[in-house]
Amino acid sequence: MSFAFSEGNPPEDTSRLHKPPFDTERLDRLMEDARLDALLVTSKHSIQYLLGGYRFFFYDYMDAHGLSRYLPFFVYVKGRPKDSGYVGVPMERYEKQLGSFWVSNLNLKNFQSKGFAAAAADMLKGINGGGGRVGIEVGFMPIDAYQVLEEQLPDATLTDATFTLELLRALKSPEELTLLREASEKVVDAMLAVIGSHGPGVTKRALFEALRQEETKRGLKFEYALTNIGTAFNRAPYDKIWEEGETLALDSGGNYKGYIGDLCRMAFTGQPDQELVDLLGQVEEVQQAGRGGLKPGAIGGDIFEWANAALDRCGERKRMFFSAHGMGIVSHEAPWLMSTAVPTYPAYHADRPLEEGMVISIETELHHTERGFIKLEDTIAITADGWEAYGDTGRGWNVAGG
Repeated sequence: MSFAFSEGNPPEDTSRLHKPPFDTERLDRLMEDARLDALLVTSKHSIQYLLGGYRFFFYDYMDAHGLSRYLPFFVYVKGRPKDSGYVGVPMERYEKQLGSFWVSNLNLKNFQSKGFAAAAADMLKGINGGGGRVGIEVGFMPIDAYQVLEEQLPDATLTDATFTLELLRALKSPEELTLLREASEKVVDAMLAVIGSHGPGVTKRALFEALRQEETKRGLKFEYALTNIGTAFNRAPYDKIWEEGETLALDSGGNYKGYIGDLCRMAFTGQPDQELVDLLGQVEEVQQAGRGGLKPGAIGGDIFEWANAALDRCGERKRMFFSAHGMGIVSHEAPWLMSTAVPTYPAYHADRPLEEGMVISIETELHHTERGFIKLEDTIAITADGWEAYGDTGRGWNVAGG
């Protein structure tokens, strides 16, 4: 591979230069709270956020390359956002031409993890940030790159900044909320299209592939589909056939311009009987209770009090489960509301007030051994005066059409 120069290339777009796409004052406050002087950011999702949605297309699928890997760095010094820089590969000069970077401090000469780290260390020292407490994302830092940073930044103390960077993304901008709304709507629309064009006789594997195609048609990057047919609680795609009289749960995540739509909707092979209507009604009652009191200032953990009160009124209480977690670029990002989530993390926001711009996924499952796996999952944004549900259609029993 090489970077090809041509007079036919577009003129370089500089319209975004030195216009940070995130709240730099908020980041500086969070860094001050964590006693951080600088950041060396390496996770794709954090870099995407800090660069305003940028993710290099060539390595979008995987990072491995030859005997090493793609390891971009975003470099930031507290209080000096315009000194920020980015370390990448030579082909990212194509993106520079297109105005994809708001930073002008660029090093696009690297191919191996140790080279990326050395370039990042040099860049940080070049803007007088090579000392003090330097934050890294420990879970996204290969050992060979870490060893280079230790060697080349002898005056710095490397410390984990993952929590700080995750907190930064907790409050979504209006532009981010628009993307999350569109992601949610597209996922639900894709699920309803699959249900409407399939029916008894189709396999879980075929439904999985059909959902992949429908989400792709709508501009989503298909991430996953957890499917349940009837009383088969194994949620992986396999050759289980959807039989007449069985329920179907489609729980899918689709990525739209870097933001995840993650919802679950139900289907049945024909008109549902009263028992199914009642069972899904119990799930719906809990879902509505969980969202009902959401607003700025409400304590995060109160959502479980509201949901548990509704669960106590449900006849199927012993087979039902409620959970809530943050959504955005990453599933289960802040706010963190429960310590028993999967994956597990401290319930940092359980005793803290919710804020406008937070986005929460709430989900209720009913594991019924005779009628099947019944679930709804919804995406709720905290607004100035309450909440708004995204992709809030198809919440009842959707009838198979194939």
